[in-house]
Amino acid sequence: MNEKKYSNVVIIGGGPAGVVCAQQLAKQNIKVVIIEKNVHLCTNVTNKYKLFPNFDDAQDFAAELVNKTNNENITVITQAEVTKIEQCDNNKYVVYYSDNEIIADALLIATGYDVFDARKKEELGYGIYQGVITSLEMENMLKSSRLHTRYGDTPRRIVFLQCVGSRDAKIGNHYCSKLCCVTAVKQAIEVKKAAPNVEVFIFYMDLRMWGQGFEEMYRKAQEDYSIKFVRGRISEAAATYDGRIQIKAEDTLVGQPLKLSTDYLVLMTGIIPSVGTRILSKQCGINGEYDFVSTKSPYLGDNMTNKKGIFAAGCCKRPFTLSDTINDAYAAAVSIQEYLQQKM
Repeated sequence: MNEKKYSNVVIIGGGPAGVVCAQQLAKQNIKVVIIEKNVHLCTNVTNKYKLFPNFDDAQDFAAELVNKTNNENITVITQAEVTKIEQCDNNKYVVYYSDNEIIADALLIATGYDVFDARKKEELGYGIYQGVITSLEMENMLKSSRLHTRYGDTPRRIVFLQCVGSRDAKIGNHYCSKLCCVTAVKQAIEVKKAAPNVEVFIFYMDLRMWGQGFEEMYRKAQEDYSIKFVRGRISEAAATYDGRIQIKAEDTLVGQPLKLSTDYLVLMTGIIPSVGTRILSKQCGINGEYDFVSTKSPYLGDNMTNKKGIFAAGCCKRPFTLSDTINDAYAAAVSIQEYLQQKM
């Protein structure tokens, strides 16, 4: 090993949950090390354009989060991947990463999420037809002001499809990803702001607008931006002779099949556990359903696992909104602080 360190707390994952929890612990003079596999912190925020429901700039918010790590009690290690966790004497843990190791009194798993691989839904044509993209790719188009077709002109029509990789018995993900409905509404509004003449459709099973201000966004999308909502699932997508995408679906409200051509079919891909979440949760014996981290209780023990001294926060447990994640990070900091005080 190249280096051996000690810290009160090691946080695995430098997203919003890890950063906010680290800041709260540091305020209590607790030494924290954040280990992040990516080059930068908060990459699942920086790859966004605007945040719902207020359409705040994601880059500004990410910068504000990262600034919270400017604290003498916080050490940030990036481009480092945790390979193993071992329990040692006195309920301490050894965290191995990039040929180094850290001994800590407590661990926080904050390894975030990945998105569902849309290629697994072959009938939708992702990876086959150029006009079929994911919600993250649409986010990048909006962020870079590149809302145009491959021919360089403004799209005439854009279709969003909900629940790709979520609520799907065929692939084994029965849970709701919680973010897809509101993200589609947000992106649809952003499309209309960028190109008012684009016709926008959102296909859904049922709309789950979970948070404060979300239902208002949905109403605004219809009333102010003329976005059309169709209850139904798209069964098939195929390329047309002119390079567009033809979709086949059923409008389940009226019980009629329909065909529609569009310049883009945007697949709202759901949240799945990140690779780090899957590996570490299994290794530590804290994996639950769908390989998310399992906690003691969804009520008073939602940040504690069945392993003493190992805590969890954010989307490593299940799909969370950004505001939910931040609130969960505050709660995790309280749980960890109480644990360390009892340990003294």
